[in-house]
Amino acid sequence: MIGLISATAAGTAARDRLAAAWPDRTRVYGGPVADAVRAAFAECDRLVCFLATGAVVRLVAPLLHGKTDDPGVVCVDEAGRYAVSLLGGHGGGANELAREVGEVLGAEPVVTTATDAVGLPGLDTLGLPVEGDVAAVSRALLDGEAVALRAEVTWPLPPLPVAAEGAYTVRVTDRSAEPADGEAVLRPPTLVVGVGASKGAPVEEVLALVESALREAGLSAASMAELATVDAKAGEPGLVEAARRLGVPLVTHPAEALARVAVPNPSDAPLAAVGTPSVAEAAALVGGGELLVPKRKSAGSPAMATCAVVRRPGRGRLAVVGLGPGARDLLTPRARDELRRASVLVGLDQYVDQIRDLLRPGTRVLESGLGAEEERARTAVEEARRGQAVALIGSGDAGVYAMASPALAEASDDIDVIGVPGVTAALAAGALLGAPLGHDHVSISLSDLHTPWEVIERRVRAAAEADLVVTFYNPRSRGRDWQLPKALAVLAGHRAPATPVGIVRNASRADESVRLTTLAALDPATVDMMTVVTVGNTATRQIAGRMVTPRGYRWQEETR
Repeated sequence: MIGLISATAAGTAARDRLAAAWPDRTRVYGGPVADAVRAAFAECDRLVCFLATGAVVRLVAPLLHGKTDDPGVVCVDEAGRYAVSLLGGHGGGANELAREVGEVLGAEPVVTTATDAVGLPGLDTLGLPVEGDVAAVSRALLDGEAVALRAEVTWPLPPLPVAAEGAYTVRVTDRSAEPADGEAVLRPPTLVVGVGASKGAPVEEVLALVESALREAGLSAASMAELATVDAKAGEPGLVEAARRLGVPLVTHPAEALARVAVPNPSDAPLAAVGTPSVAEAAALVGGGELLVPKRKSAGSPAMATCAVVRRPGRGRLAVVGLGPGARDLLTPRARDELRRASVLVGLDQYVDQIRDLLRPGTRVLESGLGAEEERARTAVEEARRGQAVALIGSGDAGVYAMASPALAEASDDIDVIGVPGVTAALAAGALLGAPLGHDHVSISLSDLHTPWEVIERRVRAAAEADLVVTFYNPRSRGRDWQLPKALAVLAGHRAPATPVGIVRNASRADESVRLTTLAALDPATVDMMTVVTVGNTATRQIAGRMVTPRGYRWQEETR
């Protein structure tokens, strides 16, 4: 919960805007300011104070406990110009909160955390437990000193400017070894603990079994991803409470799924009880991985629980990111986040140039020229299969005549794939023209490089007969100069010569141009590959110099 505190009329107005935008995330604290801050500090995980920073410093100073315990605090000034991350930038989430507050209120986020200021990911912001000499290693990264990365297990990390050797180390491991001097240890959630339990198994017996299994195998409980068991034990109190105390989910699987898993130690007892010859080993292995601790029994007499431990490999992450039509302000916040999260960027060289300045230091860039779409898709998938966090970029929306299709055709279920939508060329052009896409519409590429012209022409004819607004992508190039005239002739067989046509070149870019003409007057020679051509339907009109397609034919008839 985010506590909101204000003292003045202007602060209260801004506070209420934020409360209205986030009704389920915020709680307003009224009354004397000191009392409000004290109550919010105790009850909320983050605070937004519409007060001067000096006042907030004095109010929260007596309340501070420690970096890992205190809530994040953001201050917004009286004029609403700045959202200042004051306390708990990383651990308390104040840095991200300042950015979110800024988006809602139109304020400039002010973040002074050193790693954020220079574009480095903080080791305590990666979503993984971290321990050891975190401050010294972070300082070494900031100072450009050699920091080595020792990845004992694979995990998709954001870019870190690391070297092969160095006086400082970032170690990625699920082992329980103590960090050395000058070493920060990241513990990814690679361990799955399968558990079986008799009815009424005490939580203390389950916990003792799990903890001893990890300890004797030299594994860290901080790397536990889940407790796994059979569906029949989903409500077993000892397992439910053990998962709660360990801070991991209790994941259950159908008995028939576990029965199909090959295990080294099957047994007749669970087969008779729940329908599978193995619970602990099978539940741990059902998602694949390496069996580190075979089935073992608890110390009770009789033993009431069994467990097994499996290390699952870190899954690579492929984000397919749409960059929009070119303007920086049409790049979505989600796309920005994915670009900064990726340790490997794959893309067309001219698109890489558009966003190179947004990449974090240490990002590996794999760029290539026109005509290498399949190669880029394969490269991105291969890098993800190596356990990397990869961003594959395309213009507009990556799923529209761009990189999502070849990438997903190449990818299998051994990696995680995230689609990040972008503003398409058709939408960017439509906004510049007016409202040409106000009713049903279709996009058709006139490039016959991958699609036979007979198929393209059949689709154009179908759109013409259906009276759909048509946006043509890839309308004309030096080597393809006859397809656009042919497509326009098909449309002319079903639409009047005065049908509005919008011609937008380089939508949202510096040399953008917008023209409105008609189906009869359009000169195809004025169109190239950087152009989007939008042809209206029979209801589309020019109104005040804009191209407008009514939302419905009935509405059009009623307003005549």
